[in-house]
Amino acid sequence: MIDIPHNWAGNTTFGAARLHYPETVAQVQDLVTRHRKLKVIGARHSFTDIADSPEELISLDRFEPTVTVDATRRTVTFAGGVRYEHLTRELHRAGFALHNMASLPHITVAGACSTGTHGSGDGNGSLPTAISAMEIVTGTGDVVHLSRERDGERFRGAAVGLGGLGVITQLTLDILPAFDMRQDVYENLPLAQVEDHVDTIFAEAYSVSLFTDWRNQRINQSWIKRCVTDATRSEAAPMWFGATLATSQRDPVGLLADECTAQLGIPGPWHERLPHFRMGYMPERGQELQSEYMVPREYAVAAIRAIDGLRDHVAPHLQMGEIRTIAADDLWMSPFYQRASVALHFTWKPDVPAVMRLLPTIEAELAPLGGRPHWGKLFTLSAWQLDALYPKLPDFRTLLREYDPEGKFRNRFLDRYIFGGN
Repeated sequence: MIDIPHNWAGNTTFGAARLHYPETVAQVQDLVTRHRKLKVIGARHSFTDIADSPEELISLDRFEPTVTVDATRRTVTFAGGVRYEHLTRELHRAGFALHNMASLPHITVAGACSTGTHGSGDGNGSLPTAISAMEIVTGTGDVVHLSRERDGERFRGAAVGLGGLGVITQLTLDILPAFDMRQDVYENLPLAQVEDHVDTIFAEAYSVSLFTDWRNQRINQSWIKRCVTDATRSEAAPMWFGATLATSQRDPVGLLADECTAQLGIPGPWHERLPHFRMGYMPERGQELQSEYMVPREYAVAAIRAIDGLRDHVAPHLQMGEIRTIAADDLWMSPFYQRASVALHFTWKPDVPAVMRLLPTIEAELAPLGGRPHWGKLFTLSAWQLDALYPKLPDFRTLLREYDPEGKFRNRFLDRYIFGGN
């Protein structure tokens, strides 16, 4: 048995017999050439079996974590095993920033991008939209370089690759000048205010997250992340759409406020405000499960009403839900492909049978709205349902077969959701 048998949440047991730690691209090529079935694991934060393999697992944790900033081109290049926590600190030291981050900074950049992980903000694309170039060791053992500028549609197909193209050994991301942010939290926002002012609320700041337990018609906490400018340095308003300004540090679930990024309007660097949890916080195992569905932005109110209508089913199994917005992109397998979206996130209590029984009910309610699942979180949609949601999925299957003709990187997840009998 490998020395990392479980994912972060403990709900998936890896079936691989061996875990390899290559240190160079040549060593990755050798592993791919010699073995029949392989997958790459990062921070193990996916709640699905997307990274599982029946034979070999690869970790890039021992690759040299050098971060190379090109100030002229405004890009940063680094190895596939680098985590956001390391990357963002190095970037900030060089005076640069990323446009967006996920809630937790300990996840790997390659893993987050490969699953379409997103962060939030009306004007902010998902994390893989920052990729401008990538290096992949394919299923044939060849090293392939793709760039947004040179490879067009092929690049857009590979950016959210679901681990099926090969091993991402290097990434290059677009960057921007570093900036400061502040974060304020408001409590008890009436759900009616969200329905009446949904566009205004989400346009209020660089990033807005609405946390609700779906027990009452209210948002428990609204996290407002603003860039620091002369106009935003003043004291936060005591009320915001009927919600009350929090006067002490908060946690969405009410347990780990000290582990959350600084609030109370205290200015700080972008990488210490964009995530919900602070740098250095590395949970060993999550006592939770997660699901998330993305619907077109124009259906935001309908989606909120749909979940509110299921409150008696959802609330007993829920730790906390979150509602966010994300800009549209052109990446084939991104949940935000060609549509600005509202994301409905669920952090569940760690009861796998109960959650898996409930998900089809949620999915049925969101189906008329085109709800697409997060690839790294739990869902039960079938391959034919996903085919209808992702217009480029047939092209993606073709790309996978081209880069991995022997199916070395195919696993149960890809067979179940992507190939599905094709």
